Order: sequence, then structure tokens, then C-alpha cells
Amino acid sequence: MSQVLDTPPPTSSRATTPAPPDADPADLAALAARHGLTVSGARPSLPQYIRQLWARRHFIAAFATAKLTAQYSQAKLGQVWQVMTPLLNAAVYYLIFGVLLQTRNGVPDYVPFLVTGVFIWTFTQSSILAGTRAISGNLGLVRALHFPRASLPISFCLQQLQQLLFSMSALIVILLAFGVPPAASWVLAIPALILQFTFNAGVSMVLARLGARTPDLAQLMPFVLRTWMYASGVMFSIDHVLRSHAGLPGWVGTLLQANPAAVYIDLMRFALIDSFHASQLPPHVWALAAGWALLAGVGGFIYFWKAEETYGRG
Repeated sequence: MSQVLDTPPPTSSRATTPAPPDADPADLAALAARHGLTVSGARPSLPQYIRQLWARRHFIAAFATAKLTAQYSQAKLGQVWQVMTPLLNAAVYYLIFGVLLQTRNGVPDYVPFLVTGVFIWTFTQSSILAGTRAISGNLGLVRALHFPRASLPISFCLQQLQQLLFSMSALIVILLAFGVPPAASWVLAIPALILQFTFNAGVSMVLARLGARTPDLAQLMPFVLRTWMYASGVMFSIDHVLRSHAGLPGWVGTLLQANPAAVYIDLMRFALIDSFHASQLPPHVWALAAGWALLAGVGGFIYFWKAEETYGRG
């Protein structure tokens, strides 16, 4: 563990003479520099922060795996709930939206279409919810050990990615059971998931910083995410809705198609379901997916890093 996490160096037992209250700050800075003293908890430079984060990659992976293993440790079915939870959600959505609201009309392979949407949306939803509490919910760890705080939201996103990959086995069984054959396009799921993970991690870091200052944000996020889900085409085809309601303003269709959650969901549907064609994707979809990942990933990381020295204080 000493190779992964740093603890603050022990302070010297040598007595020091306190500086007078009216001492010149420049003289104090020179005195500190002469004795090799630095500000405790000061934010490192961005390149140094990235190096520190990379040095703790094994801790990030181990922490994510441990959290995933402990998540259902008290349940009798244990890790089976990793698959059962999204499947039960999909069953509820099928009953309400597919059967009662008839959103399955005009959508080929609706069950694989729906289950894929639920699984991919759950990845984003769970990552963001966990990221919102990454700092505020782990104050003991943050205050006890010195490590790059970005390790926490990233590890929570990695935990959700591991859970999604575990659940993909059930998704593949559903695809095969409903007559969706394996295809070379399934390989496209790999870059789609990488881009989605980058996007999720970036948004999680933004909300981790906001949640560290405003813990009540964690109570608001479920409502925000539920609204986002209804606009992301999880239970319905955005392309089918736009074609069926030609009178909608153009900006509505643009917002629905450019919605990052919808972009990643549709990319996975295109990769896995042969009846989901390229014509149903928004224009330049891969560039759009990469743009969202770059904006959220890089922007979120820098935004989180700028407040590094404030986490765990107050």
C-alpha cells in the first residue's frame, strides 16, 4: 500500500521559533524555501498531477474491483444482481412503454433495442451518481491519506464499467435469443464504450467537485438523470419519433440527436443490432461521440484538478 498511497512526511521534532505576526510575507517565503518547506496540500502542476494519477493506476483498479465485489455482498444472490437489476428495469420499461404506450411500434427487434438502451444508460447514470458522492461520501479516506483525488471518481466509473461488462453476457444471450446474429460490427462496441467511459468520467469529476461543496446535489441528481433518460431514446427510437412528427421544430431534433447519452446508446445499438441501420444515426456520429468524450473528459479533469487542494477541508 505504501507504493500506492503517500502519507505526509513526519514533521521534525526540532523546536522552531514562531515568526512574529508582523513579519514580511516575502521574508517568510524565503525562510520556508531556505529550509525546504512547502505548502501542505498544495495543488501540483497539471503534468505532475497526471503522473501521480498514473502511478496510482493499480490502486484505482483495485479500489474499483473491491467496491464492485462488496456492492452485493450482503444479498443472498450476490453478484447475480449485477445482471438482474438492469434486466428488471428493462422488463418494467417494456411493460410501461413498449406495451402500454406502444413505443415498440415501428421498431424492429424491440427487446434487444430496449435492453441495449437500458444497459448503456445505466452505465452513464450509475457513474454520474457515484461520482457526485465520490468526495463527499469518502471524506475519511480523503482526509487520512494523500493521493490524487481524481482517483475516486475515476475508480467509481471503472467500477460501473466492470459491472456493465459483466452484464454484457446477459445482453449477448438476449440478442441471440431474439434472432440477432453475431456480426463483425460487434467490434465497434469497444471504441464506443471507451468514448462513453471517457465522457462518464469527465462528467463525474465535474459533479464530484460540485458535490464536495454542495452535498445536497446528490439528492437532486436522480431527478435530473430521470429527465435526461426520457430524452435519450432509451425506451423509444429518436429517429422514428422525428420521422413520425415531422412538424417538430428543427432545433428539437438536433438536441435529441446530439444528446451525448443518446449518441452512445445509438452507437451501441448500431454495433450490436443488425436491424439498426446507419441511417438512424445522427450525421457524423463518431465525431460527435469523440467530441463529447474530449470535451467532458479533458474539461472535467481540469475543472476537478483546479480545486484539488480544497477537497476534504472545511
